[in-house]
Amino acid sequence: MREVLDFFLEIIRIVILALVIVLPIRFFLFQPFIVKGESMEPTFKTGDYLLVDEISFRFREPKRGEVIIFKNPQNLSQKFIKRVIGLPGDTVEIKNGKVTVFDSQGNEVLNLTEVENLAFSVPSQERVTLKENEYFVLGDNFLSSFDSRYFGPLPKKNIIGRVFFRLWPFDSLGPIPAFAK
Repeated sequence: MREVLDFFLEIIRIVILALVIVLPIRFFLFQPFIVKGESMEPTFKTGDYLLVDEISFRFREPKRGEVIIFKNPQNLSQKFIKRVIGLPGDTVEIKNGKVTVFDSQGNEVLNLTEVENLAFSVPSQERVTLKENEYFVLGDNFLSSFDSRYFGPLPKKNIIGRVFFRLWPFDSLGPIPAFAK
């Protein structure tokens, strides 16, 4: 009887130790994210299983080209995945199917063209200058992405973290660099 009790006590100790190690990592450092939808194709497809680094942006700012997970500004219970293209101080212009980003000195730093002849292309917009702690995010699939073109600048407080590793599918296993198209 004593052996059975010792066995169960050892199992309980192992479970508690595992929880003490795993839970802080899961809740404060990394979290999994499963892609849903077409907004980041061809970079990510529905069902891709990603790891999100939740700690980096506590020590540094997001960089242009990084893929991030954030809370939808219009519905905080929804999490989105998009690419950062505009940083605080940048000006973003959408005109004739082109997205152009200018830095705070007025230099063009990024020029993206929407797929030609889109049936549902976003209409031209005034220039948007990003304030402190604001970012402009886009999906890699312009045609099928609900992003800053619709909900406006993304507040930094909504950013959960950066995507840094793909776990699934195994044939695409590996780190996620900025502008990984």
